[in-house]
Amino acid sequence: MNYETIRAYCLSKPATTEGLPFGPGTLVLKVAHKMFALLPLDEPERLSVNLKCDPEKAEELREAYPDAILPGYHMSKKHWNTVLLNEGLQHKLVQELIDHSYQLVVDSLPKKVREAMLLGQ
Repeated sequence: MNYETIRAYCLSKPATTEGLPFGPGTLVLKVAHKMFALLPLDEPERLSVNLKCDPEKAEELREAYPDAILPGYHMSKKHWNTVLLNEGLQHKLVQELIDHSYQLVVDSLPKKVREAMLLGQ
């Protein structure tokens, strides 16, 4: 899995935008102006993505995949994981982790914003 595949998958989700608010080294993907994925572009040898995660699930994932899923680099260690993409994780698992991150953010949005997303507004 590479950055372009991750980026395309994230952008396929409703109301997702991308930007470089922290400078050219980090691509940030947001839903309704809230971050759900960060791709560090300035470390090509360390392919990774930071994803939001339920705290309990984050701990379980880190225990199950200690070489591939780490506490969020430069993020809240409780709510974010860094997923190392070149450590043998299956493509499907990475997509599930992206889906989980996206859904956590969507679920935290005000009802009015969620409803507008459903209507494509």
